[in-house]
Amino acid sequence: MPKYQQAEKTEKCLDDERKMEMYGILDKKLECPAVDDEVLGLSSAEAAQRIETDGRNILGGKRHKGAMKIFLGQFHDVMVMILLGATAVSVLMGQYTDAVPIIAVVVINALLGFIQEYRCEKTLEKLEAMTSPTARVYRDGVLKTLPAEMLAVGDVFTLEAGDKVPADGYIISAKMLCCDESVLTGEAEPVCKRLRSDEVDFSSLNKAYMAYMGTVVTKGSGAVRVTATGRRTQMGRVSVMLDSIDEDLTPLQKKLAELGRTLAVICIVICFIVFIAGLLRGEPLFDMAMTGITVAIAAIPEGLPAAVTIALSLAVRKMLRRNALVHKLHSVETLGCATVICTDKTGTVTQNKMKVTAVSDGVGNVFDAAGLSAEIPDTIKELMVCGALCSNARVEENTRSLLKAKKNSARFTAEGDPTECAIALAAAEFGILSDAVAYTRTDEIPFDSESRSMTVICRGAGGNMVSFKKGSPDVIIGECTVVLTAAGVKPFGSAEKLAVMRVGDRFAAEGLRVLAFCRILDGNTVFLGLMGMQDPPRPEAAKAVRQCGRAGIRTVMITGDHKLTAAAIARQVGILKQGSLVLTGSELDEMSDERLAEVIENCSVFARVTPAHKLRIVRAFKAKGHICAMTGDGVNDAPAVKEADIGVSMGIQGTEVTKQAADMILLDDNFATLVNAVEDGRTIYSNIRKFVRYMISSNIGEVVTMFGGLLMGLPMVMLPVQILLLNLVTDSLPAVALGLEPPEKTVMEKMPRRENDSFFSGGLLWRMLIRGILIGICTLGTFSVLLKAGAALPLARTGALITLVLSQLIHVFECKSEEKTLFSVPFFNNSFLLFAVTASAAVLFAGIYVPVLAKIFSTAVPDIRCLAVSVGFAFLVPVLSGLVSSAKRFGRRKTFDIPAKG
Repeated sequence: MPKYQQAEKTEKCLDDERKMEMYGILDKKLECPAVDDEVLGLSSAEAAQRIETDGRNILGGKRHKGAMKIFLGQFHDVMVMILLGATAVSVLMGQYTDAVPIIAVVVINALLGFIQEYRCEKTLEKLEAMTSPTARVYRDGVLKTLPAEMLAVGDVFTLEAGDKVPADGYIISAKMLCCDESVLTGEAEPVCKRLRSDEVDFSSLNKAYMAYMGTVVTKGSGAVRVTATGRRTQMGRVSVMLDSIDEDLTPLQKKLAELGRTLAVICIVICFIVFIAGLLRGEPLFDMAMTGITVAIAAIPEGLPAAVTIALSLAVRKMLRRNALVHKLHSVETLGCATVICTDKTGTVTQNKMKVTAVSDGVGNVFDAAGLSAEIPDTIKELMVCGALCSNARVEENTRSLLKAKKNSARFTAEGDPTECAIALAAAEFGILSDAVAYTRTDEIPFDSESRSMTVICRGAGGNMVSFKKGSPDVIIGECTVVLTAAGVKPFGSAEKLAVMRVGDRFAAEGLRVLAFCRILDGNTVFLGLMGMQDPPRPEAAKAVRQCGRAGIRTVMITGDHKLTAAAIARQVGILKQGSLVLTGSELDEMSDERLAEVIENCSVFARVTPAHKLRIVRAFKAKGHICAMTGDGVNDAPAVKEADIGVSMGIQGTEVTKQAADMILLDDNFATLVNAVEDGRTIYSNIRKFVRYMISSNIGEVVTMFGGLLMGLPMVMLPVQILLLNLVTDSLPAVALGLEPPEKTVMEKMPRRENDSFFSGGLLWRMLIRGILIGICTLGTFSVLLKAGAALPLARTGALITLVLSQLIHVFECKSEEKTLFSVPFFNNSFLLFAVTASAAVLFAGIYVPVLAKIFSTAVPDIRCLAVSVGFAFLVPVLSGLVSSAKRFGRRKTFDIPAKG
């Protein structure tokens, strides 16, 4: 029977009236288990009933938008509202032929925006569900991992270091349990917890027998019985303040929103000029008002911030399929800037599949673990006994049927921490199991980063108390005063310790993780020996490190393992190169921050480091101007993970608090997954630049077309309803499709972009301006040529519409790459883009050739001459654009070739 169940059974159950008073805050009775009741916590039926009555264990938080709210939100844009107002005016004036197509286009645009935003919202909901906290809860007498929101009053949940407490409750079991309650009390010092005795105050803060929702376990372990959930918890009382906090825009969204505002001012001024000039030319007031409004709609990229969010959410969904869970969208942008990746070793660079391959007794005799016979020396037997007792892994023997089915199957299997599994399995192979030795465990001092050791207290067969300990060789060897030898216990002097340390160094140099073991009896600490465990590198790690190198990203290993072990693994995967430094935590302690800043650029491995060292390393890299990604799993890694520009938590080994502090979670704990995420981050940033280039170039072309026609004294080049058709055809699907472009082959062969680089760096703004102007000039060319050739005004407008739409759809393919031309980009690697362009062209020609639509949009069926002129001018745009680019490059080369005077 678990210790905390025994403790609870010794408590006196209170009568129903007292219990009602205790849990009055919930207005619900919490049943005390009967003395003979073996079931922990609640049954599933009881929990469901209490959740139905009290509600889920949530604080409320952000309310997600419903479908109707998302759809209505499409009409909240100022320009759309102005357009709808103008439509209402046209209806009142009896201009139904103008009103109907405008309403139709607005609704279709709203539907497209709704579909995109609804998918985005659903993606974010799924991500939020995946990153929501979990709890290990006893349900139906079985320990299960459940979403924290499914906790109910009366449940029993367990806690370990690194967990975030999921609900308020009193403590029924604790082993060195300490919690950081600063989120509630402001006190930075962790609070040590104890068992509840007969206290009945469960609604106050600062109670040592209580664990509070939202606080973090910094040390130890324990079990808690829930007394309050959701808004009835201490955290719930301040949740209203949390709900009022708005999410910040991403840096990229801020830049694009600022750009949109600037363009809006410019375009409104232009549209006002168009309106006034039209009136001076004698154009009807209503027609010019509608023209001015629709030009503004065409010119202002008001959808850019939303488009960025949609693109980011689609990228997040893609990254999730590759085992990278991003729950902070801005980190997708930041990933593209990463210059340094600080990665853990165990389980990230290595496979985290530990196996004991070598052992050494107390005097340095080395044995191959696989070559040991069943009759092992007594010294090694004592070492194995210590290892079995100092392991919390659950060992089970395979059944005979399984062994027959798989001849190569191991005799035993284990579940738990990989290191402890390796130790327990090594002992089990020689018939030494923790529950079959002559010792009974009574208590445990868990491993922590400060002591770098774990101790178990046991009762021997004769009733005497014995402690067994495992940990870092330098720690254990330093504490030992005697050593177990074949001839009995002998003094453990400096020479003997040095010999053993050399064996440990040899193990470490072979890439083995080394642990030392000792026994404490009657005040003497007896050294028992060493175990060397192999954790081979992941096969894909070396390739990922090379990929980082080509991308201009440094890979740095930070680990608590021995210096030689870390160096050996780092050398195997290519992290440690000739001339690079390997620093230990003790060496870091002797360095000033200034000295660390001097040498950190040449450091590839940091070994034997503490969480405080990790935080210092991250700050040192950031001080040198690096954009730093940092991986972590333990609770003490959380500060460094949060300090890093991109905090990364392990999904398998990571603690709850580290996952909550991180921007991204590696679901498979794999370094290669992190490198893939960097590639995805660079790709999405590149794709955002692509569709921004496309949208703004197109908008500039439309403004140049309308404004240029006015300056040239031409009739109105396109009617308002035709501009709306243009927006429908060109602005929606093609732009979103560019956000889905696959990565270019060179994306991981470029140096990282600097975080403070302008979004329009690399000549992007110049390309947008030139291309927009050329689109407008060629559209005006089509309109002018057709008019001079005697075409009717509706036919000339139709030709201009064809040129404007086709030139933009051609430009979509140019925007696929900033380095390649239209004739060298891959056309067929983005099927959605092909669909978007085909659908847009189909809508355009439907608006021309379908009689009903042609009447609505005031288009005319073009003859061969009109089509030839329109298509010819459309394809002239990329030709002229290429000539301008070539002239610019030629001029730059000539400038560089001018010899210096004198």
